[in-house]
Amino acid sequence: MGQTDKIIIGVTVGVVAGVVLSCCAFLAVRFFRKRAHLNQSSRDPYPASLPIHANGLDSSIDSSASLSTVGVVPDEQHVPNQSTYWGQRKHQERNLFTSLSGIPRYLYKDIQKATQNFTTILGQGSFGPVYKATMPAGEVVAVKVLANKSRQGEKEFQTEVVLLGRLHHRNLVNLVGFCVDKGQLMLVYEFMSNGSLAGLLYGDGPRTLSWEERLQIALDVSHGIEYLHDGASPSVVHRDLKSANILLDSIMRAKVADFGLSKEVIFDGRKSGLKGTYGYMDPSYMSTNKFTKQSDIYSFGIILFELITAINPQQGLMEYINLAVIGGGDGRAEWDEIVDKKLIGNSNPEEIRLLANIAHRCLHKNPSRRPAISDVTQAISRIKQQRVNRENTLSQSEQSGVLKRIAMQQVELSSMANLKDYPSQV
Repeated sequence: MGQTDKIIIGVTVGVVAGVVLSCCAFLAVRFFRKRAHLNQSSRDPYPASLPIHANGLDSSIDSSASLSTVGVVPDEQHVPNQSTYWGQRKHQERNLFTSLSGIPRYLYKDIQKATQNFTTILGQGSFGPVYKATMPAGEVVAVKVLANKSRQGEKEFQTEVVLLGRLHHRNLVNLVGFCVDKGQLMLVYEFMSNGSLAGLLYGDGPRTLSWEERLQIALDVSHGIEYLHDGASPSVVHRDLKSANILLDSIMRAKVADFGLSKEVIFDGRKSGLKGTYGYMDPSYMSTNKFTKQSDIYSFGIILFELITAINPQQGLMEYINLAVIGGGDGRAEWDEIVDKKLIGNSNPEEIRLLANIAHRCLHKNPSRRPAISDVTQAISRIKQQRVNRENTLSQSEQSGVLKRIAMQQVELSSMANLKDYPSQV
């Protein structure tokens, strides 16, 4: 074999070896990529992109949310169940909430005992079932259990815990603890014994809100929103203000609840899917996907009209408002036509008209023409103060009348005494 043949054979063997090594490297890369993709898929149970919170007309919607394959827990299934997904994420949960040490964290067994094994259900919200719980120290609280095993559900949970960890006001529902244990996410709140404003306005119970109570509720909610918009740093927009998220304590003081969709104003420039509840959503937000403080003002205007009319926004409230505006003469709306019948004869018509005018300004089509929440609070406070002044005037008038009657009685008694003394002098 010549020298040339040896060179040809060597080159051929080298080329073949190079091709074989290249194929092996290619197959190895594909194998590891496929394996990594499968591992990622097993950790990501969110193949579908669908709206969540489909629990009824009054439920919050989030069109940007991804729905887990686990789905929504049925209404009749009140006891929370574990899922494979949450079991896989236990190690991530610990890391996720290590920065939230300022809020008490409860174990699953503590909540289970406090709720009598999750049998003390109060209701079913968009977040999940809500239970009444009695803690070891005797404190009565409300426990919300995350039912939607989804990224969006977890995001709402994180938002609520982080925001309420730094937001503290007498007109915001207080978060007293949370639970991240055994694949469950739970929020522990102060117990609001009189339930939601929606329940009192539209429920079948015998309790009827007086006009004085409705006016105070309007002022309480306004104070809560004012704190979010002007008192918090950075400012916060709620994005889901509605009567179902206004809760009332034992003395009928109102507090704003449910901050799962809330957002710090510093992020307002970013567009996202629609979030909120139909009937309360700002039309300009629905057309632009940009939510601002003025969108909260619109939702609050709807709540004010609910207090005045007791008409559900999802049952034609805006139609009634528009008819009242059209029906009024010389530019004045006929608010008297849509007032809740339970208030007729038991309220001050002028106060109702003033509050309705404020509410109507909150619904202005142009967001820039809507009042700031501080102006709304001052306007409602003036109505309240005028009521107090009238009551004080009436009280002083009554006191003056009583004093006059006492003085007259004293004169009469003095005259009678003089008559008795007159014969003896003769």
